[in-house]
Formats: sequence, structure tokens, C-alpha cells
Amino acid sequence: MNRTTNKFQWTRKHLIGIKDLSVEEITYILDTAKGFENLSTRSVKKVPALRGKVLVNMFFEDSTRTRNSFTLAASRLSADVVEFSKTSSSVSKGETLLDTARNLEAMGIDIVVIRHSAGGAPVLLSRSINACVINAGDGYNEHPTQALLDAYTIREKRGSLEGLKIGIVGDIAHSRVARSDIWAFTKLGAEVILVGPPTLMPAQVNKLPVRVSHSLDAVIEELDVINMLRIQFERLGGNPFPSVREYSHFFGLTVERMEKAKKDIIVMHPGPINRGLEIESEVADGNNSVILDQVANGLKVRMAVMFLVSQAAANQDTEIKTTNPS
Repeated sequence: MNRTTNKFQWTRKHLIGIKDLSVEEITYILDTAKGFENLSTRSVKKVPALRGKVLVNMFFEDSTRTRNSFTLAASRLSADVVEFSKTSSSVSKGETLLDTARNLEAMGIDIVVIRHSAGGAPVLLSRSINACVINAGDGYNEHPTQALLDAYTIREKRGSLEGLKIGIVGDIAHSRVARSDIWAFTKLGAEVILVGPPTLMPAQVNKLPVRVSHSLDAVIEELDVINMLRIQFERLGGNPFPSVREYSHFFGLTVERMEKAKKDIIVMHPGPINRGLEIESEVADGNNSVILDQVANGLKVRMAVMFLVSQAAANQDTEIKTTNPS
């Protein structure tokens, strides 16, 4: 791993969200992730950074992409990984989140990656156990590593987010990705424009540092980056739009709509994709798409986060032992 030249010292043993991170902290994570860039091309795709550490993936919601990304990232840092499944655990018998976490901690885990349907679950966990806690998505609140890999991908393509206009399109109301992206992008100097029908906007969107448009056609010509969100049918209540066909007509990223955009616009999607609804296949697989780059960059970012929180925890333990020698 290449050493970052940034002199900033990382001190957080948990990564709960982007909102509370400083610009310097976000940049430090991205710079650290850059140091892992060449690992995937080596004959031996491992470094001993977390050798002897144990990570548990506590996913209380279904996930393929994020869970596998964390698992592979931990493996490449030489950590041992425990895969937690709600259906095959004592949670299905009524055990609480905290009791489950404390039992796992008693087995010697060092890092907990948690995805939970309840907003605030990672915060609760971080206050109740000694292990490092990384938020892999909590309710409608945040998904910090997704925002970091999104920012990393844009920075990789453009060098910086400063001055860029970034559109986030779709189901903003139910999207933790959107919330983390908003904080990451604006802190790094971009202007964020939320696009979607009024029924899919957060209740207090006016308190966010964003512009709002209810027409994709009205703003697409000015965008440098467009991030198409998945319509989360499993979370929708009622009928937020008349039909799938109508939503696609007004807010889908089509080949025809792309003709109005800048030639070098960056097309993103956090996945999984509802092809033909949020985005046409020709666009998702086209030259402007960085969707697969996002997946690849997720490994680097998650390796960086695990490495940094583990180092911060080790430093805090050293300070405690120094201050209170036995």
C-alpha cells in the first residue's frame, strides 16, 4: 500500500455517517483508498494490514453487493470474516441486537459491519460495544461507504468534485445513499440538484444544502454527473407516482435524454438497477457509465475504512494503557 502524503491523523474508531465528517476526514479516506489501488492487479491480492483481526458482517437486511464487497475487502486485508444471517441466528428467536452483538464480541470480534432497517442502529451499537462499528446502511438515514465510493469514482474521473453540478435522480425520500451523497458531494465542493416527483422528495428537503427540480429535462443539460437511484418498491407506501411507465417517461435516463446532456457526463447508479425504469440498458452499459467502476472502487474504499478504524482503535487502546499502566 502506498502511503498517503496527507499529514492528517485519523482518530475515529467508528464510521457511522458522512454528515459528521469534516472535509479533511473525507479526503483522508479517499487518499487512503487510493493507496490500495494496485492491490487488485497483484498476483497475490492480499496485504497483512488486518491479520489477526476478526470482522463480522451483521446484515439484518438483504444485500449482495455491499455484503460481498465488505467480505472481499476484509479478506484482502487478511482479516477473518464471520457472516451473520438474521434468519439463522438467535435474532429469529427474539434476541436483541445488543445481546447478539455482545455475544459476538465475547468471541473476540474487532470490527462490526452492520446494515439495519432501523435508523440509528449503528450509533446504538457503537455506544454499547468495544469493537469498531461501520455503518453499511441504516434505515432511511445514511450509507457512508457508498457515498465515499461515489466520491472516489467522480474524483478518479475528474480529479476533483469542486465546482461540479451533480444530479441525484429518483426516490430521494427513501434513499440513504442520497443522504450520504449529499453530504459528501457538497462538502467536497459540488453543487447537488435533487430531481424527482414531489412525492419522492424528503419532507424537509428545504433544510438540505441542495437545489430541487421536478423535471429532469429542465436540468440535464447543466449536469456534470448524474446519479440514478433505484426505485425502492419494497419501501414505497401508497402510489407515489401513477405508473412505472409514467415515471420512466419523465425521470428515466434514456438514450434520447442523454442526447441533451454534456458529452462527457458521468452516469452513476448505486445498484441494483431496474433496467428500463430508472435507466435504459444502452445508457447503463454505455461509454459514459461508471457503474462497474463504482463496484470496483467500493473495495478500495471499504479496505481504507476498515484499515483506518482499526488503526484508530489500536491507537486509543495504546493511549489508555499508557495513561493507566497496570
